[in-house]
Amino acid sequence: MHLESLDLAVVAIYAISLLLLAQWVSREKAGHQKGTSDYFLAGRSLPWWAIGASLIAANISAEQIIGMSGSAFVMGIAIGAYEWMAAITLILVGKYLLPVFLEHKIYTMPQFLEQRFDARVKTILGLFWLGLYVFVNLTAILWLGSLAINTVTGLDIGYALVLLAAFATAYSLYGGLRAVAMTDIIQVVLLVLGGLFIAYISMNEISGGAGVIAGFQMVLEQAPEKFDLILSKDNPNYMSLPGISVLVGGMWIMNLSYWGFNQYIIQRALAAKNNREAQKGIMFAAFLKMLMPVLVVLPGIAAVILTPDLESPDHAYPEMMKLLPTGLAGLVFAALIAAIVSSLASMMNSISTIFTMDIYLQFTKSTKTESQLVTVGRVTSLTAIIIAAIVARPLLGNFDQAFQYIQDFTGFFTPGVVVIFLMGIFWKKATALGAIGAALGSFFISLGFYLYLPSMPFMDRVGIVFLACLTIGVVVSIAQGQGEQAKAIDYESVDTSTSNSFNLAAAVIAMLLIALYATWW
Repeated sequence: MHLESLDLAVVAIYAISLLLLAQWVSREKAGHQKGTSDYFLAGRSLPWWAIGASLIAANISAEQIIGMSGSAFVMGIAIGAYEWMAAITLILVGKYLLPVFLEHKIYTMPQFLEQRFDARVKTILGLFWLGLYVFVNLTAILWLGSLAINTVTGLDIGYALVLLAAFATAYSLYGGLRAVAMTDIIQVVLLVLGGLFIAYISMNEISGGAGVIAGFQMVLEQAPEKFDLILSKDNPNYMSLPGISVLVGGMWIMNLSYWGFNQYIIQRALAAKNNREAQKGIMFAAFLKMLMPVLVVLPGIAAVILTPDLESPDHAYPEMMKLLPTGLAGLVFAALIAAIVSSLASMMNSISTIFTMDIYLQFTKSTKTESQLVTVGRVTSLTAIIIAAIVARPLLGNFDQAFQYIQDFTGFFTPGVVVIFLMGIFWKKATALGAIGAALGSFFISLGFYLYLPSMPFMDRVGIVFLACLTIGVVVSIAQGQGEQAKAIDYESVDTSTSNSFNLAAAVIAMLLIALYATWW
């Protein structure tokens, strides 16, 4: 795809505007220096719209935009289940889990585990997340982002990788979470506008200029097989989305781990002014998740009609971008870059928060000032992105399915992470040793299934391993015979009430989901 001068000008305006805005929102009042709360949690003062926008901007990156469109090209609307089920998960997190974390005024999820269990659990999970974020997530976002830019523009992957790393560092390193979250509103606006333009133009192209509704009706008629939300066992894509498991199986575990217990995501909500503001932000994100399939799934299905002979499914979105007129192509390309650099910046900030607050503070012997800790955080962010840039090609360059690499690795630990947090929050007798047993069990049981039962769908494996880890955690805790733990959460005293507007919005999302599945079951 070739970008015209006007398109490049649009991208340049976006980049300059983002950098200027990041510097402006990061400025400090005279005589005030950034402390850890300012840098890592934006002074615990984020408004709801910034929280919601930042949750989505951190979540959506190249692998979602390019990869999910490619998956839609192959398996149709069923891939949208990841987005729609995430909306329900966000609501549950906002009501039942987030109030616990906000009440404890934590910086990180490992810190919560120390408060509930002990330093061993914190260190084990802290080191795990650091390794995961640097060598899996950050590296994958950087590599897949550079691949996406190469696919769209033809720019050398190496140059694209360096430019993305430098851009993300330039706008986020100084300001920390505030710079990331407050600029994410621009990223999300671009993402939504870009996706809507692609969806509109592709549907209009299918109808021959007769409009979006006519185009969508033609897609329904010409590709009805792409509108099955629950895949049957004889479907060639059943391994990826194993039927009813999407609704009642392992996807719940994956979503709870990602949206509820993942520092990279939950850090935005931890930075809220209060519980109500955090819940409004989460609900805003839930509605945006309901919209995401229109932005990224529909273009992939449209490509089935317009460009059925693609060399690779992942070319579906870039091919649809070719339909855009000059100027709009630059806007959509800017949206793609926005999604990538926002995810990079968010991951860098989470890495620096965990390392500084959970690892560095635990092992350093001398007392550090707030400004010194912020400096450690900045150095950590810079080091992490440099490491990711160096190892990206060796780790992922010869990997046929980078997204599967992410799933396989994180899936080994996801069930144990969910068990540890659920036991820690809701069961007063859960012990630190039980939590460690669940974490170790998650890895070794998952590895066993992976090696000796590779035919089992990934999502089903996650569900079964979750039940096994829960059993391990409960049995070990009971075997210790310690009864209720001194650090146990008094969940009955936690304020989990929600506003009438939150309840109404949750009901609307639930009804939308029921309608979708009733229509395309």
